[in-house]
Amino acid sequence: MPRLLVVHHTPSPALQAVLEAVREGVALVDDVELTVRPALSAGAADLLAADGVLLGTPANIGYMSGALKHFFDTVYYPCLDATAGLAFGVYVHGNDDTAGALRSIERITGALRWKQVAAPLSLTGAPGPADLEACRELAATVAVSL
Repeated sequence: MPRLLVVHHTPSPALQAVLEAVREGVALVDDVELTVRPALSAGAADLLAADGVLLGTPANIGYMSGALKHFFDTVYYPCLDATAGLAFGVYVHGNDDTAGALRSIERITGALRWKQVAAPLSLTGAPGPADLEACRELAATVAVSL
């Protein structure tokens, strides 16, 4: 059974709602094992055991969260060759802008040679019903790609 790892930093109620929508989206796909790890506790073993990864972060001062950056710093060298081609997706939530966070994630995932299987999801402000549906669709799209 394919395994999807969700690595997230969820410090706010808005991001908690997004994470729950992600869980719901994965649940719509049959035969996918879901593992959800906070970015500060996810590591190389989690990533190496996964067939794909969905990354979630707030946009903080034009960058991904320090927690997600810590995850990348932790897994980069141990997983560099072993995860080339890994399917991934990403969602970013910010109050008004997510471009810098998305750009930084794109740089790192590009250096890791991961394969983006869904368009990045950029959310600003309080997530409404359409935003949460987009989160479900993102998660399902990544899960189906495995």
